[in-house]
Amino acid sequence: MAPRVPPPNEEYRALVDKAYDKFARLREFPAYGRNKWDFYFHKTFQVYSKLWKFQQENRAKLVEMGLKRWEIGEIASRIGQLYYNYYLRTSDSKFLTESFIFYEAIFSREYFKEYDKDVAVANKQLRYTARFIVICLLLNRKETVQLLVRQFRSLVDEYTRTFNEGADAKDWKVVVQEILRFMRADSACDTSRPLRYCLVYDPHPSTFSQFQKIEVKKPLHLEDAILASYYHNEIKFSELTLDTFRMLQAIEWEPSGLLFKMRTDSSMGSGGIGVSDEIPDPSLPPNPHKYILYRPTVPDLLLVLATACDELSSDGIVLLYISASGRSGRSLSTSLSSQNLGGALQSSKKRVVSLTPTLNLRNININVAQTGIIDYTEMAKMDNSDENSPTTSPGMKDAPATHSSPEQPGSGTSGLWLGSKRSSGLNLLYPSDILPFTRRPLFIIVDSDSSFIFESISGEERGEQAILLLSPSMQPWEDKGLSSTSSSSSSNRSGNIFTFFLTAPLLAFCQVFGTSGKNMPKGNYEQTEKLLATLIAEWGNALDSMRLDPVWARVLGDPFLRQLTCRFIFCRAVFGLHSKYRDKPEYLPRCNPPLPDELLPTSKVVEMVVYLLATRFGVSDQFDSRPSTAKKADGLNGSFKDETTTGEDFSAGTG
Repeated sequence: MAPRVPPPNEEYRALVDKAYDKFARLREFPAYGRNKWDFYFHKTFQVYSKLWKFQQENRAKLVEMGLKRWEIGEIASRIGQLYYNYYLRTSDSKFLTESFIFYEAIFSREYFKEYDKDVAVANKQLRYTARFIVICLLLNRKETVQLLVRQFRSLVDEYTRTFNEGADAKDWKVVVQEILRFMRADSACDTSRPLRYCLVYDPHPSTFSQFQKIEVKKPLHLEDAILASYYHNEIKFSELTLDTFRMLQAIEWEPSGLLFKMRTDSSMGSGGIGVSDEIPDPSLPPNPHKYILYRPTVPDLLLVLATACDELSSDGIVLLYISASGRSGRSLSTSLSSQNLGGALQSSKKRVVSLTPTLNLRNININVAQTGIIDYTEMAKMDNSDENSPTTSPGMKDAPATHSSPEQPGSGTSGLWLGSKRSSGLNLLYPSDILPFTRRPLFIIVDSDSSFIFESISGEERGEQAILLLSPSMQPWEDKGLSSTSSSSSSNRSGNIFTFFLTAPLLAFCQVFGTSGKNMPKGNYEQTEKLLATLIAEWGNALDSMRLDPVWARVLGDPFLRQLTCRFIFCRAVFGLHSKYRDKPEYLPRCNPPLPDELLPTSKVVEMVVYLLATRFGVSDQFDSRPSTAKKADGLNGSFKDETTTGEDFSAGTG
């Protein structure tokens, strides 16, 4: 007797159950560490590939038996989520591209269009659209983002009208506000060069000079990056804040030229699940692996740091980037604190929207929604009501250049606040917390009003000398009457200026002076972008020939760390030469170990670059002296000059 052949719908449902079970299995893996998860990801990919192929080959029969189009869309959406999460795990951009392909196919084929007033399916459509927006933001597909946001607003309005009794309606409205706020803040980057390392603007690593061998230590390459951010009411979409969004791009390669080819939509018709036809440049190193932490507790942050250091190779270095307030956290009302600003709303899992699931360490559920949604108007009221509360803020003007030891816990300037002030032990990060991990090489960037306290790490390391890039203690607009604790502070308006300099230096320059490249004649802004990138790269070449602290010589061969260092020099020069900030150390970023004096703000080759840009943007009057920007500047392994500059002021927008 022949064995019974199950009908297509039974086999399909069995595959669906198996695929969803594998999908759910991935929740058990933490968002850190590299053990075992890769095996289970591939097993899940295999099951979904089989499921996708089966539904394609039996589509007609399955539709006759009741298969809905939204069910096909949900399978494709989960495949897109798998690729996106694999990108988060590996930083391999081809998986981000593959995720886009599946999401774009769902969008173009309108799998979720007809949901018959089913609230569950309507939520699936909204979650899919919100996730697709995140993917497009990361791929800098601005036109697609604009299209998706318009559709998303329309869907939320329709959802509110149809399910006006639904508890999720208000939450979805806040998500709309969140993405609109994020896009407004990031709109300055619409006309700029890519934030990623782009060979059209930036030098190829093969052009870097080779440092002489230093003792017996190897050169270091950036292997892991931990990007953490915690501000009240900061600009974000899902768990991706504006500062971390910019930083994660600054340490990735921009696909360029003939080495990148997008796979066509016809790939969705194939039976298997592959990866996009992206041809990597074999001469470029891979993107460093990144941990993106949204509002972590201190134990969360230290756990990830410990994992990264434990898994670090012998020639690797960890980048630790922290963007957080040094001032005391707000006292949260009972009602708001019960909603857990750092993660999930505790009252109802149904009311939470998860867009980038693995970014939250406390909830690694990639099925169930997790992101806490708080109305910004309520947050602003909470922040403003707390402005006059007795909190201790650092005396910036009197702060010494270095600190022998961190201040005592609870002083208000002893650490960085990563939560409410009621639990300082769990939520206050001290410099001494980082010291045990200096047994491995660390490149530390702190963007905070209390960044200076981390200078105490230098000289106290446990094995490897750490490099520190520390932000100014005050931002340039804080002297204009804006309270640094108000909801209108810079970190809430458009991100921190120090991070902006490290990721988009020309845009940050414009922001400091209140000018814009949009006032320039067409093409001149792009020309200025290329010029600045060239001149900053020359500083890197100059460093190659200077007497450096050995730890600097070990890291400057890495293209990402080299670029961050040169942009730090530019940021320091802008504030060090400006007539309003030059004699105020609280406005100057600092680094340890020190960089050579030949690249201080007052050096000839550094002055020339800043004055050149000031002339181009019509803000040269904000400096005490204005040497001719057309003259040569010697000292960078020979000399370089600006052959494209005429000294013309483009700020009027003529031409």
